[in-house]
Amino acid sequence: MSGAYDARADGHGRIYQASGDQHIVEHHHHAPEWAGPDSVRHPAVGRTPVVLRDRVGEMDRLRAAVEPGVGNRAYVLHGMGGCGKTAVAHALFRHATGHSGRIGLWVNASDPASLRAGMLAVAADRGATDSELTGARSGLRPAADLVWHYLDASDQPWLLVLDNADTPAVLRDGGWLRTSPKGIVVVTTRQAAAHWWPGAELLQFGVLPRADAALVLQDLAPHAGSAEEAAQVADRLGRLPLALTLAGGFLAHQIIDPWNLADYRHGLDGGADVHPIELLDRGAEAGTDSRQLLSRTWQLSLDALSAQGLPEATALLRLLACWAGDPLPLTLLSGADLGAELHPSRVEPALRGLLDHSLTELVPGRVRCLRVHGILLDSVARATPDDQCDRLAATATRLLRAVLPEVPQRGVQDPAVTLLAPHVTAHLRRAVGRSAAPDVLEGAADCVLRLVVAVHRSGDYASALTLANEALALVTRGLAVDNVFALRLRLRVGRALFRLGRFEESEAVYEQALDDCERVLGADDPDTLEACLRLALVLPHRGRLPEAMVLRRRAAQGREAALGRSHPLTLIARKYIVEVAGSPAAAALPDRDDILAMGPGVIEDCRSATGDDHPMTLGAELGYASALAAVERAAEALPHARRALSGYERIFAPDYPLLLNARESLGIVLNALGRHADAVEQGEMLVEGRTRVLGPAHPWTVHAEGLLRTFRDGAAAST
Repeated sequence: MSGAYDARADGHGRIYQASGDQHIVEHHHHAPEWAGPDSVRHPAVGRTPVVLRDRVGEMDRLRAAVEPGVGNRAYVLHGMGGCGKTAVAHALFRHATGHSGRIGLWVNASDPASLRAGMLAVAADRGATDSELTGARSGLRPAADLVWHYLDASDQPWLLVLDNADTPAVLRDGGWLRTSPKGIVVVTTRQAAAHWWPGAELLQFGVLPRADAALVLQDLAPHAGSAEEAAQVADRLGRLPLALTLAGGFLAHQIIDPWNLADYRHGLDGGADVHPIELLDRGAEAGTDSRQLLSRTWQLSLDALSAQGLPEATALLRLLACWAGDPLPLTLLSGADLGAELHPSRVEPALRGLLDHSLTELVPGRVRCLRVHGILLDSVARATPDDQCDRLAATATRLLRAVLPEVPQRGVQDPAVTLLAPHVTAHLRRAVGRSAAPDVLEGAADCVLRLVVAVHRSGDYASALTLANEALALVTRGLAVDNVFALRLRLRVGRALFRLGRFEESEAVYEQALDDCERVLGADDPDTLEACLRLALVLPHRGRLPEAMVLRRRAAQGREAALGRSHPLTLIARKYIVEVAGSPAAAALPDRDDILAMGPGVIEDCRSATGDDHPMTLGAELGYASALAAVERAAEALPHARRALSGYERIFAPDYPLLLNARESLGIVLNALGRHADAVEQGEMLVEGRTRVLGPAHPWTVHAEGLLRTFRDGAAAST
């Protein structure tokens, strides 16, 4: 074999030439390629605050921990995504490296690969050799032991920050989290469960105080508006640091058509034709990772929960997103069932997962509650698939109905019911906002209606009016203005106006509602008869007693025909007929004596149907007593008035309106009987109670003051 050979090898290539046979055996050993962080001496964080606001106590504690001579400690900064944990760690890092004589080491601990690469880079920084690092990277020696050997041997004190350690099992199982006399370890995490962090001091972080939250916006966009405007936007954002930073970044970088804080608030409320979460994300810098986007940051925690075997946590959070970011009674979640996505038996572990990842928190108090930040709920609701929304809303309605009584009792309500006010309104608002199916909207409207009734019967008429008006505005955006639930809410508006002494407005609401009920539902429909009766109650205050009598009789006769003479709704209408005889204008009624004669029968029927101490029976006694007093039969009225008052005192709080009404009637009766001192005593309690409950300008308070003067004049004349 002869001839010349020209050849060239590159890289790991080899060339072999021979004139005869050759047997070649090669063994190649190549170290794995390793991509570590560019630096562990400079924090790899996004936009940091211009000034770290609030966090004074936490920063004082952490600054003391990095003073010279302090070591062997670990601190865990935990809280929901976006609450500013990394910003606090960054501020501490700057303090430690600039004022405390420590070197700073920053590691991204968000995933196993980043953690391992970062910690090995820390070992390299502290003196590990290439061969040692190669052995650790290839698995020939324990990587965590190598890192901590060099941290323990460091010739300088250090601060090690493990940022975004939201999967603590990675730290624990790999032995990465330890302490050393030479330094201080700070971990930032969403994982709140203390069992993950044995021996560490836990510092919890949440939203900012109102004034500090406003300052965050003003730091970033100082010319966008006043301090109060900044505070209002901060309130709308739930004072969450990440949301504030994104909003401030957006305002600071608008060029062509700059927005001010008022414009931004209008945009958050839907005025910009863009979802609030999308508007907030527009404030992020180019290339921002998912943790800095409100549309994505929560999904990181949900993905981690799914990887841990808790996909139900996503379904539960989507259900919670039907409601508001206020404290939510835990009893509401009893029986939560979304089929395959969330079986009732999995609600408890799913909730525990949300708690551990700081996606929700427990709220101490008389009623056990949980709370989820409003921005988080908005983000989750926006990302919920359309084909799941109606089923989630229907489940939310069913759970609300299980807690909200269909017919609440009068007086103090269950505290859990009162806490549901923001949630039923939010539920309706979300359903309307996404144009839910009519049956879903009606279910949400029914929940609000039940709440309005409960609040009204508690005696808080102003809140009942606010709730009813807000619900009515929402319902009529999604349903017809003459839908039965819209009509019922209008009747509740009229009732609240009446109790607040706004008789002219109440009259107008009732008259229009009655016309619409008759047109849509028919003359004998139960809601039409209810409108008749409610209008009949306000007309005497407008000088229209004869018309009121016609309507009361119509309601009573219609209910008796449909429900029977002793049905509670029929008894209510009959009771109101008897009360008319006590009206100042009742003397003009030709059948006043006949009306008065109905009183004992109505009382007996109420007693038979509901019992002696039921508010309906006591109300019948009170109405009859007032009517007897008006026709100067005070002696007959006295036992009825006393029974009504003593019964109300047993079941109602001292300032409940019906109890105060009983004091008024008893005072009138006592004064007519010449027992002026007793009448004055009742009159004073009446005026004090109505002033507290209704205010000094309410017509019924003014009337009570007039009665008290009369009682006092009678007492003075008798001495």
